[in-house]
Order: sequence, then C-alpha cells, then structure tokens
Amino acid sequence: MTSLATASSAALRGLLVVGLSASLAPAALASSHREAPFIAKMPKVDATDFYMFRSYEPGRAGFVTLIANYQPLQDPYGGPNYFTLDQNALYEIHIDNNGDAKEDLTFQFRFRNTSKDIALNVGGKSVPIPLFQAGQITSVNPGTLNVRETFTVDVVRGDRRGGARARVVNAAGGGAEFDKPADYIGTKTFPDYAAYANQHQYAINVPGCGTPGRVFVGQRKDPFKIAVGEIFDLINLTPGGPLGPESGNADDLADKNVTSMVLELPIACLTAGNETVIGAWTTASVRQGRLLRGQANPGLDEAAVVGGPWVQVSRLSNPLVNEVVIGLRDKNKFNSSKPVNDAANFADYVTNPTLPALIQTLFPSATAPTKFPRTDLLAAFLTGLSPKAGNLNKPANVVPAEMLRLNTAVPPTAAATQSRLGVAAGDNAGFPNGRRPGDDVVDIALRVVMGALCQLTGPTDALNVGCAPGDAPAGGLAFTDGVLTQASQYPTAFPYLLTPLPGSPTPVSAP
Repeated sequence: MTSLATASSAALRGLLVVGLSASLAPAALASSHREAPFIAKMPKVDATDFYMFRSYEPGRAGFVTLIANYQPLQDPYGGPNYFTLDQNALYEIHIDNNGDAKEDLTFQFRFRNTSKDIALNVGGKSVPIPLFQAGQITSVNPGTLNVRETFTVDVVRGDRRGGARARVVNAAGGGAEFDKPADYIGTKTFPDYAAYANQHQYAINVPGCGTPGRVFVGQRKDPFKIAVGEIFDLINLTPGGPLGPESGNADDLADKNVTSMVLELPIACLTAGNETVIGAWTTASVRQGRLLRGQANPGLDEAAVVGGPWVQVSRLSNPLVNEVVIGLRDKNKFNSSKPVNDAANFADYVTNPTLPALIQTLFPSATAPTKFPRTDLLAAFLTGLSPKAGNLNKPANVVPAEMLRLNTAVPPTAAATQSRLGVAAGDNAGFPNGRRPGDDVVDIALRVVMGALCQLTGPTDALNVGCAPGDAPAGGLAFTDGVLTQASQYPTAFPYLLTPLPGSPTPVSAP
C-alpha cells in the first residue's frame, strides 16, 4: 500500500476533510455527552467517546487499543454514591472485520457491585457505615473498601446474541472476575491514586487468541476537550473559533471525569483473512422490563426487578454524530440502531446536512457548500477512505455503515511525533484512520463539514468525491473551536488516559 504521507499537501488536506467526514463530519463539535433525549435519563449507560488505534506504547506496536468511555460529566466530588456502572446493563465493543457492517467479534462487559456492610460498634450496637470507605485505600479490595465493584468480559464470535461465547480470563491465575478501582474520592482516602489504579491493569487471555492482551476499567479524567457551552449556544465562540485561533477558549470538560473500559488486543485476534481494516463501535443495553419495588431490599441497586430481552439504548463510534448530525426526532432511533441499517435510516442527514447551513447563518463569511447530495460526506461517512495514493481504511468489500475504521497495516506513530490533525498532516496513524486521544477531531471535522474535500481537484485529487472548489466556497478556511487538543496532553502508555480528578485535592491533617 502506498503511504498517504507521500501524497501532496493538497491531497492530505483533502484526506483531512474526508477523514473528518468519516466521522460524519458534522459531528465535529464535541463528544457524545447527553446526546439524545432518552439516554440523558440513563447516565450510567451513556457512551461519551470511543477511541481505536494501533498501540504506540514502546514494544506494543502489534496491538490495537480500544477505549469506550461511559457516564458523562462526572463531578470529582460526586459522593457519597460515586459513579459505579449499572450491574443490570450490558456494555459492548463490537468489531466488524470483513466490511459487512455486522459484528464479527463482540466484547461484553458485565458489572457486579457488592456491599461489605462495614459496621462500627456504637454504644454497644453494630451499625453499618454510610460511606464507600472506612479508611485509606492503597491496594486491590482492601478491608477498608465498603463497596467492591467487579466485572467480567465475554468474547462473542458472530452475532452478539446468538454467536459462540467464551469467558476472558486473567492471564495470572486464570480467574474470570476482575476488580474495578473505586473512584477518586479524594487525596485523604487515596494517598497515591495513580499507583492504586495501576494495580487494576490485568493481562488477559482471550479464547481463540494466542497472545495475551490487557484490560483496565476505571475512572479517568475526561479526555475530550471542547467549549461545550459555547458550541451549543449558537457557536458563541470568542476569541477562538470557528474562524479564530486554535487556542483561546476554555475546555468545559476540564473539571470532569468519565469511566473508561480499555482493551488492548493483538492485531491478529481482531482481523480476518487478508483484510487489514476493522470497523468498531460501542453500545450499551438494558433489560426490556423494569418493575419498581414498593420497598427496596437491603443491598445495592435492589429497588427494581428487571427482565426480558436486552434492548440497546446507546451507540457510539465517531464523535458527536448524534448531537449535531441526526435530527432531534431520530436521536433515540440512532442509539437503538445497528450500522447495517444506516444507509436506509440516516443517509439524508449526511447527504443534506443542516450544520453547514447553520454555520453560514451565524457567520455569513462562511458560505456553506452548495452541491447536493453531499457525496463527499457520504463516501467518507459510510464506506471509509480509498484515496488514489493508496487505501486508507476502506474495506475491500464494504457495506455502507457509520463506524470508526482502522487500517491495522498502518504503523503507529510515536507519541512525540503525532500530529493533532492526523491524516490531514500526513500522520496516517491518526484520525480518521482510527482515533487517538490527541487527535483534534473537532478542528478536523469542522473543516470537513464546510467542504474542504471539495477543494481537491486535478492530478492531486485524492478522491473522486463529486464536487469542486466552487461547490464549497469556505472549504479552504481553517475552522476551529478554539480549544487545542494534542498528544502531549495525554499519557504515552496503557491505558493512555489521565488519572481522574480527586473529589478533594488537598489532604488536611486531623485537629
């Protein structure tokens, strides 16, 4: 495969656009926090971001890392009931490794919360404490931890419900249940939270894979950077974006945490045959029926009886598709849908997007593209990219569908030399060929939705996208949200995301 890095700068700019359109270009403004009416009522199963990339930790180039973040807008001080995951839900990461828009591999996470019912002798009576902890915590499942949260991981080959299922096990000892670290309550409870959380990284054996992988599930600092309030207030950005400097606006998620499910798996375990491109997305499902008890039973999460088949309520691959691409009436529908049905259900939102028209209304100098249908966005959004310089991330036999796609044959880029603009800057290991934490998908996607792809014509045209420069008058402008994202802001090793923010940052000595 010819490296895209050898293409002309104009072609790379075009691929940037294409790349962003691969993320449903209009989905450029934020990640998926409270993106649909129904999921906003169920924060524990609300997916916020999804990442997939060749591992760039030294010595791990033969692996792919997948990160599914859930439960948005976690205030670090959000106690006394912190951000455990829903033990009545099913969290899944799906892999399509043959381009047919159906899952071939699914990794299923289930959680269990157990109360130890720690009690104190008060006046001769044993009385349960009201807190998650009874003292400092420095190790996995210590006696001072009042609520133990554990999880299991299953791998399903074929259909997510009817395929062959097997349990992922700990490579050290063979156990199938893993501990999740408690959230960062504060610095007095956790004198060294980073060291504590690192004890919850596990080497795993995945049935059918000859090489062990790794898993970590726990609270992290929200990695997404965006001026959320300003974006949704009719793009009220000053002094940054959409036509201002690349930094200058505040990151509205700077004080928030999320819960991350991180898998690192050998490439050979994810691909099939000669196809090197994989597509992926994450979902969450809950039971169809829920009956509230008149009086809750003792224990945790026992206020309802649940049953019936699984019902999907959350879906995410590329960022902000549901927030700013899908119409209000179809947002719940998108969260319950499968990629294989995307072309039939949601094509109009891509071919005739509303976001460019809104941007033009708010910023008259930014003229929206004029040629419809938007074949430039449709190609990237539904199929992956196949430039003349060599295939990027389009499967050989592809069924159009929205998902994050990664060509596992493209080598990873070391953290120190990653470009925040990914493919657009010649860094083919970045967005839209997968997505890394340091990829500035907001800036890339803003430019794509405004028609940057249409600027590519003639012998340097990377793709035949059915539009020309005159069809996108503002396609060459450097749009930005004014919040800078780059690799230097994140760790360079598994699990690649920052330690969460503490509920109380400074320990205070007892009087």
